[in-house]
Amino acid sequence: MKDKAYLSIRMNRQLHDKFQSVAAYEGRSMSGQILYLVNQCVREFEKEHGPIDIPPEQ
Repeated sequence: MKDKAYLSIRMNRQLHDKFQSVAAYEGRSMSGQILYLVNQCVREFEKEHGPIDIPPEQ
């Protein structure tokens, strides 16, 4: 499981319920929708600023 990292976020109930509706509409779970959006954000950032270099783990 070294290749997995976990992220926990808190949000108000109204935002949670709305986001759950968006994810369902897109055919994704909430976790899947978050991963989709994070990947999209990173792709757009790297498109504008170039690749993000991650140092190897020690």
